[in-house]
Amino acid sequence: MKKPVIAVTPLWDDRLESIWMLPGYLDGLPLTVPLEADEDDARQIFDLCDGLLLTGGHDVDPALYGQAPEPFCAPPCPRRDALERTLFSLFRQGGKPILGICRGMQALNVFFGGTLHARIPGHQQVQGDLIHPTRARGLLSQLLGPAPLVTSNHHQAVRVLGEELCLLQQAADGTIEGFCHETLPILGVQWHPERQSGAR
Repeated sequence: MKKPVIAVTPLWDDRLESIWMLPGYLDGLPLTVPLEADEDDARQIFDLCDGLLLTGGHDVDPALYGQAPEPFCAPPCPRRDALERTLFSLFRQGGKPILGICRGMQALNVFFGGTLHARIPGHQQVQGDLIHPTRARGLLSQLLGPAPLVTSNHHQAVRVLGEELCLLQQAADGTIEGFCHETLPILGVQWHPERQSGAR
């Protein structure tokens, strides 16, 4: 059986000036997209790949959703923001599947006109992963059950859901943990399915 080829956006390390990847992102036939890819490269990647994975990493630039940077925000990666927007546009227009994880979900929300919490109100960043309960509906309920535990580690989250996006999952404090597009094969999750061994 032919495996799908998935374009995987780079987790860029500013300090090391290199790309790193979590092992869970590398199953199947991934194609790691170079941060330096231009628009022509992006079109070739679209032609080659069956789907797009927007990974975790940098804070999305607050300017993209109309806010000024906060003192506690990490420096954005403009090259990555631009690359992911280009890839998103191509895969969306082509009707190919897109999955956003953590930062990837936040980026999808912004690309659909939504906004983010630069820091979740009352939320304290923890070291390592946090396993916590959620409530799911629709596709995520079918896949995970109505009250799945998920593994996450983040300080930003969706504030206002973007246009054409449907809520699928929330944490007990109201944080949006999952959404999908009304008609297109686009899914975003705030948690990390590649690190779900400790959750059910």
